[in-house]
Amino acid sequence: MDDGATATARGRDTYRHGGLREALVEAGVELAREGGPAAVVLRETTRRAGVSPNAAYRHFADRDALLHAVSDTCLGFAADRIEAEFDAHPSTGDDVADARMMLRAVGLGYIGFAREEPGLFRTAFSVPDNLQRAADPSKAGRRGRTPFQLVGIALDALLEAGVLPPDRRPNAEFLAWATVHGLGMLVIDGPLRGLDDRMIAFATERLLDMVDRGL
Repeated sequence: MDDGATATARGRDTYRHGGLREALVEAGVELAREGGPAAVVLRETTRRAGVSPNAAYRHFADRDALLHAVSDTCLGFAADRIEAEFDAHPSTGDDVADARMMLRAVGLGYIGFAREEPGLFRTAFSVPDNLQRAADPSKAGRRGRTPFQLVGIALDALLEAGVLPPDRRPNAEFLAWATVHGLGMLVIDGPLRGLDDRMIAFATERLLDMVDRGL
């Protein structure tokens, strides 16, 4: 059996077992990794899943609906990258130092994800959305937490440790998020994309110092 026939058989088998939606999203993620949100199109997604183009419409009304699902999945990957940074900096028992390191880990993971998976990073934030869905489980990583929730957890730790004054806690997520997102975009799509690893690491550390002091 040739590769095309094998893909079709695999796609039909997946569909029979109720996994076509997942297969389409997985194929969409592959396309996003290769070419960002513009690469996520229904026809190529169904081809990779091994089904006819019309089969996608049983799960997605149009290309925008598919892109939304892929975007949510990419946000989950961003959460996984942040969680990995948490794991790389285990607790020391010092509440203040641990809280500061947790917020720093969010920034390191976020910018690390942008640099390591630029196609997925672009796709994660390509769909207009609002904060009502910021904690939606579809945007969560393997541990069930979304990037927005992880920022909030880090800020709450700073509050509990006495580092962040209570009157500065409301909406602090927006400031921290906007700052690291801006650097991530400048590094992959803006004038900073020509910097070498050492210079980007330096810029990241300085930026996170500024976020810590600014809060």
